[in-house]
Amino acid sequence: MSIAYDPEKVEKNAREYWETSRCFEVVEDKNKEKFYCLTMFPYPSGKLHMGHVRVFTINDVIARYQRMQGRHVLQPMGWDAFGMPAENAAIQRNVPPAQWTYNNINDMRAQLKRLGYAYDWTREITTCRPEYYRWEQWLFVTLFKKGLVYRKNAIVNWDPVDQTVLANEQVIDGRGWRSDALVERREIPQWFMKITAYADELLDELDHMPGWPDSVKTMQRNWIGRSEGLELSFEVQDEDVPLTVFTTRPDTLFGVTYMAVAAEHPLAEKAAADNADIAAFIEACKKMDAAEATLETIEKKGMPLGISALHPISGEQVPVWVANFVLMSYGTGAVMGVPGHDERDWQFAKKHGLPIVQVIAPSDGSDIDIDAATFLDKGMLINSGDFNGLGFDAAVDAITKFFEASGRGRRTINYRLRDWGVSRQRYWGTPIPIIYCDDCDAVPVPADQLPVVLPEEVEFTGHGSPLKDMPEFINVACPQCGKDAKRETDTFDTFVESSWYYARYAGPDNEQAMLDERAAYWLPVDQYTGGIEHAILHLLYARFFHKVLRDEGLIDSSEPFTNLLTQGMVLKDGGKMSKAKGNTVDPQGLIDKFGADTVRLFMMFAAPPEQALEWSDAGVQGSFRFLKRFWNTVGEHADGGPVVELELDSLTDTQKNLRRKTHQTIAKISDDIGRRYTFNTAIAAAMELLNAVNRFDDESDTGRAVVHEALEAAVLMLSPIVPHACHALWSVLGHATPIIDMAWPKVDEQALVRDVIEIVVQVNGKLRGRISVPTDADNDAVSAQALADPNVQRFVGKNEILKTIVVPGRLVNIVV
Repeated sequence: MSIAYDPEKVEKNAREYWETSRCFEVVEDKNKEKFYCLTMFPYPSGKLHMGHVRVFTINDVIARYQRMQGRHVLQPMGWDAFGMPAENAAIQRNVPPAQWTYNNINDMRAQLKRLGYAYDWTREITTCRPEYYRWEQWLFVTLFKKGLVYRKNAIVNWDPVDQTVLANEQVIDGRGWRSDALVERREIPQWFMKITAYADELLDELDHMPGWPDSVKTMQRNWIGRSEGLELSFEVQDEDVPLTVFTTRPDTLFGVTYMAVAAEHPLAEKAAADNADIAAFIEACKKMDAAEATLETIEKKGMPLGISALHPISGEQVPVWVANFVLMSYGTGAVMGVPGHDERDWQFAKKHGLPIVQVIAPSDGSDIDIDAATFLDKGMLINSGDFNGLGFDAAVDAITKFFEASGRGRRTINYRLRDWGVSRQRYWGTPIPIIYCDDCDAVPVPADQLPVVLPEEVEFTGHGSPLKDMPEFINVACPQCGKDAKRETDTFDTFVESSWYYARYAGPDNEQAMLDERAAYWLPVDQYTGGIEHAILHLLYARFFHKVLRDEGLIDSSEPFTNLLTQGMVLKDGGKMSKAKGNTVDPQGLIDKFGADTVRLFMMFAAPPEQALEWSDAGVQGSFRFLKRFWNTVGEHADGGPVVELELDSLTDTQKNLRRKTHQTIAKISDDIGRRYTFNTAIAAAMELLNAVNRFDDESDTGRAVVHEALEAAVLMLSPIVPHACHALWSVLGHATPIIDMAWPKVDEQALVRDVIEIVVQVNGKLRGRISVPTDADNDAVSAQALADPNVQRFVGKNEILKTIVVPGRLVNIVV
């Protein structure tokens, strides 16, 4: 084959074969072992970026490898199509978000096909289509009827210019990420899903998920934040309602020197009515974003409310403050300040001149200066009345029993996890299926009236949702009483769409049900791949949805993803690729110049998948050179004509060595791809095998047969990574059956057996020579050959040999 490597032609031929033969379309087959291989689906932003290419290629290599292992592989693709970028584009380009989104999907689908990914396109889903989101509306209504969905007022980040709620990560230095307006904290009605009802199961299941990275499981454990402690009340002077707080350190109770409440707490609002300074402070707090990360780093500010609580044991008065680090949405909106034994409380007390009392002493009896630094360790109680001298466990138990006996406190379990607020005051999202009636209140849309379709032809300005100005959308009859009513104009958080899409791939054409029996066949996903940035929200919400779907009888598994791989970022010049930095690389330009296989090869070779990948133009060119060399090596071998059948009994030592190298490489690459996911070392091993073939100088019939076996193995093993080139090369090697239908090569254990092995020879423990001996030689024969080596004889000389130590297969040590 004297044809030069032409990636455009080679890749076009392979893609046309896969498409016309429908190679990647699968239907359920209970007689086959399934393997569901999935990548986190992309947002259709317009063009693929290198991060997309990396994660999609990783997943595609795994899927193709598993197919060659004989498994029934499903690898689908779809579009996470709702979200704010489409609204931004609508403003900038003066086109409806739907039009921009659908155009992008068409462009990105073509790019994905150009990269040769083995997707079953018959299962493609697009989350902004009514046939998809009608089912999450149906599930929402179902959960509403079961009490797992509810509406309440909640404090949110409000952008007064864009007229919408912002997620914490969309607030930058107190301003809206898009409008740059100062963000306000507002209390508005929001819909919530009761994820806390599943908190214990979400936490406990993490102990039974060996296929997930420990780092991800740790992040989820911390986010759920299960803690056992004491809930207790402080009476407030001249108030009917006590202040209730939760603490995990009841042993520090005698160290309380102040209470702090949130700006929205009733006590703060009552004090603000008569105090302009407090009112101004509360207004300033409302302009802060509510992110926990922000609260940890901001300067701790507060004002005294001029009222006192009573210590529940000592009866002493404790001043009540309003503070900027307490949120009404977390716990009870009140905390007890123990500056002697909490860092945040200590900083606040120091700033505002509040007392700092030590009530815990080091267990070893050492002295500490509580005024210089807080003491956080557990120890012995001091200055704690009847509880002095108790250690941590005994003190917690005694103080808790004291409150339980008096009826003023109880043991309780608290969670950092909060119910999921799914309301968004945006247009481009799934309409929340609720109708508001003056007589019937909030009424779910009946199932036979779903989906509530989002109008796609709209005038979008970016200031509030256009749905609010569409009477034909808003005005409806109440499903319960028939009177005039109004439709909800909020839309779902886009995490709702991405929390169950993986299940819908099993039956995307079902118009009668959210899921069917096909989901039972494919779920759970065997391999899920995506960025570590989704470790908490997306993955936690998907786990929650999966359990809800199970409890609705729609699936029979408890976890959605058996194995999780989180790939590293693609960097350039040491930083994350971004348009703002001007350091992006366009995948399409590289594909046009070098071909998709070169891009795939570089992505897999440059770094292990879980590590960051540093972009290298030289590395891309090196990958292209390797593919040309690989192409030419196979072509030159094929030009020599057909090969004879390999006769294993007549191999020379050199032929045996190349054959051994072939099967050692099969063993290594099988482990690298199948178990370790170290695709870079797999490619390195294939390169070494190709180098060994190119060094092999034997044009005999048997020699060519050994080379043929090596090249067949290399083509098969590289086919998941560079599938287009290998599709062509497999045919060049004389095969009529396409490589996509071939099995992974098997290791011939006999080929790994050596007739002769190299042994190290030492004299008095120092290396003095190396000898080659038959693998079946006994110790006496090995000793004799070692002593006969000229260099060994030089160091032994006429010295008396005290003993000879033989470690079979490794070394001989002659002691003189």
